[in-house]
Formats: sequence, C-alpha cells, structure tokens
Amino acid sequence: MTDAKLPLAKIIPKKMKKHGVIRVDNYHWLNNRENPEVIAYLNEENEYYKSQTASTEDFQKSLFEEMKARIKEDDESVPYFYNGYFYITRFEKGQNYPIYSRKKDSLTADEEILFDCNLLAKDQAFFQLGGLSVSPDNTMALFSFDLIGRRIYTIQIKNLVTNAVFDDKIENVTGNAVWANDNKTIFYSKQDPTTLRSDKIFKHKLGFNSSEDVLVYFEKDETFSVDIAKSKSRKYLAIESGSTLTSEYQILEANNPEGQFRVFQKRKRGVEYHISHFEDVFYIKTNADDAENFKLMKTPESKTAKKFWTEIIPHRDDVLLEDIEIFKNYLVVEERFNGLNRIKIIPWNGGEAYYLPFDSETYTAYTGTNVDFDTEILRYSYQSLATPPSVIDFNMKTKTKDIKKEQQVLGGSFDKNNYHEERVWATATDGTLIPISLVYRKDLKNADGNPLLQYAYGSYGYSMDASFSSTRLSLLDRGFIFAIAHIRGGEDLGRKWYENGKLLQKKNTFTDFVDCSKFLIYKKYTSAAHLYAEGGSAGGLLMGVIANTNPELYNGIIAQVPFVDVVTTMLDKSIPLTTGEYDEWGNPNKKEYFDYMLSYSPIDNIKKQDYPNMYISTGLHDSQVQYWEPAKWVAKLRAHKTNSTQLFLDTNMDAGHGGASGRFEALKELAKEFVFLFELEAIKK
Repeated sequence: MTDAKLPLAKIIPKKMKKHGVIRVDNYHWLNNRENPEVIAYLNEENEYYKSQTASTEDFQKSLFEEMKARIKEDDESVPYFYNGYFYITRFEKGQNYPIYSRKKDSLTADEEILFDCNLLAKDQAFFQLGGLSVSPDNTMALFSFDLIGRRIYTIQIKNLVTNAVFDDKIENVTGNAVWANDNKTIFYSKQDPTTLRSDKIFKHKLGFNSSEDVLVYFEKDETFSVDIAKSKSRKYLAIESGSTLTSEYQILEANNPEGQFRVFQKRKRGVEYHISHFEDVFYIKTNADDAENFKLMKTPESKTAKKFWTEIIPHRDDVLLEDIEIFKNYLVVEERFNGLNRIKIIPWNGGEAYYLPFDSETYTAYTGTNVDFDTEILRYSYQSLATPPSVIDFNMKTKTKDIKKEQQVLGGSFDKNNYHEERVWATATDGTLIPISLVYRKDLKNADGNPLLQYAYGSYGYSMDASFSSTRLSLLDRGFIFAIAHIRGGEDLGRKWYENGKLLQKKNTFTDFVDCSKFLIYKKYTSAAHLYAEGGSAGGLLMGVIANTNPELYNGIIAQVPFVDVVTTMLDKSIPLTTGEYDEWGNPNKKEYFDYMLSYSPIDNIKKQDYPNMYISTGLHDSQVQYWEPAKWVAKLRAHKTNSTQLFLDTNMDAGHGGASGRFEALKELAKEFVFLFELEAIKK
C-alpha cells in the first residue's frame, strides 16, 4: 500500500424534514452525474483504490487469467428447434460477446449468422444486446441494444435475407418487443424518461417513422410497470401490468394487430395471476382466494374472468407453485418444497404423476427452452455447488434422459469429487430455522478458523439457489468455504418466507444473516477474524445494515451496487423503481414505514465505531441503484469510522447495474473482489 491521501468529499449540509424528523445529508451534492465536481470525486476515489492496491495488480491479472482459463472460449449452447430452424448461441476464442445463429431444418445445414455482437460492440465501452425476436415468416429479426448500461435501449430490425438493417429505429425504450403474426407489426414497451418506469405499450408498423407509432396502452398507476409478450401457442399477444403484489393481463389475437386488447381479469390489489395458453384453454397460476403459495386454475379462452376459473392443482401450505410448462400430453410443474426445487410430470390422460429424481440437498433444477407443445421431450437444467450445469433432454414417456451438455471446466485440475457440499440449519433469533448451503474442499486443513465467504440477497422473493461457479473454485482451492444463507425476504421456503422478510418485517432479513454468521462461527466453520460477507443491490443493503449492527463479526465486506440510502430514495418519486417498490419496502410518506425504514437504513445509522474492511463497487450509469448511494455511504463512513481498516469505492465509469459488459470483462471485476479477500487472509498467490 502507498500513503495516498484519503479522498474526503466536501460537506454541504442539506436538511430534509419529514414527519417532524430532520435528517441532514452532508453529501447530497453528489446526486448529479452531470456535475464535473462529482465526476472528479469519483475519479479521486478510483485513484485512491488503485494506489492502495497497486501491489496486487499482478495478482489480479494472474487471477483473471486463472478464471478465464477454466472457461471454454469456443463454446456454444445446446441448439433448440423453433419454427423450422435450430437456434444456437456460440462464442469464438478471443471474443468477448456472443454470436447468434441458426440452421434451417437440420444441424448439418449451413449456418446463418443473425447477430455477431462482437461487431456490434466494436469501439463501444459498453454493449448489451436486449430483446431478440425473429418474425413469424423467419425473414426478419428485431433486436435492441444498450450502449451505456442504463437499460435504455434502441430497437432496430434486420432483414435476414439481405442482412440489411432497416431504417426503422425506435429509441429510448425498454428493449422488449414482439411481432404480430402479420410480419409487419411490432409491439414494444417504453419507459418514462425520468423514472425509467415501463409505463407504455406502442405499436410500430414496419417502414414507418417511430414518431407515427400508436400508443396502445398507458399504465397510469405509478406503482405498476408494463410488459408485452407472445404466448407459447403464438396465438395471443399479452400486455402484463404488474406491481409487487398485483397483476393484470390484457390479451389480443396475434393475427389481429389492429384489434383492441381486452382485460383478461381486472386487477384486484393483492391478487397475482400469470397466464399460459394451449389449444382453447388458458391456464392460470394465481394466489387468489388466499392461495399464498399459489394454485393452478384453467378457463376457456372465451371466458377469462375469474368467476369461470376452475381448479387443477390446489393450494398447498408446504409447497410453492413456481411455474408450469404445457405440452400436448403432459403438464410439467415446477415446485419448491423445503427449500429445494422439484419438477413434477403430470400426464393429461390420467396416468400416474411422478417427480424427476434429485439426490443432492444443495442443487438447482429448472426447465429450460421448451418451445414446442407436441413433443415427449422436456429440456431442463441441473447443477449444484460442486456440479457444473447440465442441459438434459428427458423423455417423459420412457423416463430416460439424454445429457446434451455439461459445462466444461478446463485446466485439468477440476474434479467435483474433491469438494464437499452440505446444507445446515441455523436457528434465528425468533426460533426460525434458516438453511445454509455450504461448499468447500474435502481436504480443508483447519479444524476451525477457515476463511469463509457468506453470501445472501433476501429481497423481492428471489430465491438464492445453490448453483455452480467455475470462478468460485479460485476461492475454494485457496482454502475458503463458500456459504449461501437462505434468509427470509427470498422465497426459498415458500411465499411466507418472503412475506416475513419485507415491509415491517424486513429486519428479519438482517437478523437472519447475522444469526447464520454466529452459527457458522459457533460450529467452527470459521471465526470472526476470517468471516467475510457479500451482497449486491438489495443484498448490498443487507451489507450496509450488518456493517452498522454487527461489525465485530466480519473481517471484510463486499457490497456491489448497494441500496443503502433507503429513506431518501424511497421518498424521491423521480428515481427509477421507487414508486413500484412501495409494496416491498413500504411508502415512507406514511409515518409508520418512515420510522421503520429510518431505523435500519444503512446511511442513516452510521455511527462512530470500528468498521470491517470494505470493498464497495458501483456503476456511474446504474439505473436501479444510483451511483450516489454508495458514493455518499463511503463518504459518510470515512467521516465516522474509528479504525484504520480498508474502505474502497470502485466506480465503473462506463457501466450500470450489471457491471462491465462482455464475457471476460466481468472477470476482472471479480478478480478485484477475490484479491481483496486474499490480501486480508495474507494469501499472495
């Protein structure tokens, strides 16, 4: 390390009063990416980080090469067949971006290149391909791209016969679009330019200027966002309006793009439903009538109102219904029981239903690309903490499986039998049992005090399943244990698991994580001197809370794009995502929610105390968690922490919420995080 000067953001106090409470934000001036002083401060923090870690640059580079060497560069996806073509995504050696291609009728046919993202990304600091959709007659493809990482896309259309790109250009949209069946009408979603809430559906006619596009639907409720999709049956277009708790669909026959969308079932607060179409029936997954873990209903396509729905799979208290796949002869149901995925096959002819067999207790299994109805083959994926992902074709009639592909881990040293994976249960403060998934080398030498990285998310009902990572081997092979804490706020153990970790029960998320840490220390998997925590976005909020409440438990914390200025953000309706998340965090315009948020908001609860070593990353163009949240957080931490631990703010000046674009650029960011941990453990190579 060098003795570089600590970056100290200037203090310009801004008083904010709400519900009689006055808060002072000394760094509110950072809320302006157009201000040269803001950019200068972020660059100063970046230079400080670089100077303090200059001695690790060679290690970062070698670690990057180590992780890259495990990845098969000239790789390709398992082809799937749709509307007369096999579709393939592949990578070429030395290239950062995918190539999308297809072959007509047979895999031995000549390859047609649809999009080479390496060419599209040339000379761009950031590139992200969004929606990609081929016209029903297979002659055109619409595609979208984002060049700054703010998830603001441009849609264009390519002639797949001539490879020419049409003059049609639809700018400043979400990137999501679908074709009507006439091969000349496109429906797409557009966001509010300030809040970035997806609130409009437009109709575009091929060959016309986008200024002539017709507004099909405007979602007035600012807590909802809208999307547009096409049914697997290709018969219907569907507009979905959704909030955290409520959903509503409008449908239109794809053969009739000039028609009017009609409401499937009028929205009712607290009722969610999701529709699938097959033959003359709609299937509906819903939580209506207190079906907390969801149930499956069906209704004739001519009678879509709820009063016509009939039950197929009832609600179950201990099983979460997650999704369905419909085939001509089978209904496939994805469930979650006791924190684990299950895939159930139900023959329509009344034959005996059965589950696919999975033996591990730290696995992930989910259905893959299944675009045809009339087939006996179900494509699904399987992986675990120690088992690389596999794509499997399962014959639902013969009950035989064909492993189409297992991810290769190159380098010759990987053997999944060298790693042990297990699931343990920690007891939370209120007596709730919290599952933890663990993986580590079987030859781990220390009886206790092993370095351990504990990861969690715990929001929005997102379940953190036990998945494989070839990059994680760089941690495990250096003696780390990796743990996923399946805390409340996710949906890992059903819908109630989520409900008990949101709104006025949000603190369960934080205390669950801490209780898992205490359990791992008590069971001598690790010690406080060797325990590390990691989380991103809403998981970064979690990191901010535990840094304030239990800094003594962690030697280091990694917080990626952290949501840490909770009260200020949720009071600002102009910030993307705010109004749509009142049902997740609460509306602080109501005093009860304001007081509760204020009691845990990381930036509002910083105090004079020792803090762990911390590496905090963000992106200047982040549309989900604005860069100024981590920037203000770090500035305030610098002014309050009473020890000399490391505190780094690393801002990607060319990226957004997802970090760097490109297949391998993201590995460089990961190498920074790993080296941060290794330095704290005195691991030098």
